[in-house]
Amino acid sequence: MELRAFLVEDSRNTRLLLEDLFASLGGLSLVGQAGTEAEAKLWLSEHAGEWDLAIVDLILAQGSGFEVLSCARQLPGRKRVVVFSGFTSPAVLAHCKALGADAVFDKALPEDFIRWLAAQRDAPA
Repeated sequence: MELRAFLVEDSRNTRLLLEDLFASLGGLSLVGQAGTEAEAKLWLSEHAGEWDLAIVDLILAQGSGFEVLSCARQLPGRKRVVVFSGFTSPAVLAHCKALGADAVFDKALPEDFIRWLAAQRDAPA
């Protein structure tokens, strides 16, 4: 079974790179994308049972990934929500964890994120 991912990212280049990453890893399908907090929250509320993993950037063109993280955690069902951002100080990491992030990854160290994705893809359902 494929892991269904929802991506919250305002950078077109990063979105394209992650789409390529999902295709190369296999076992992951991108079921939705949003570039702003409002778009992400709307998508999440309208598609609550249609994703397994949300990947959230913190700094968006409009709004905050922190609010998206909080919104995703309030939805029913146990889904995975991770932060993939270039803004990951120790204080930000602690705040993300307090909001319920399963993991926080720095865009400057994508290898950690790729290993985590592969492990999630390979984990039993």
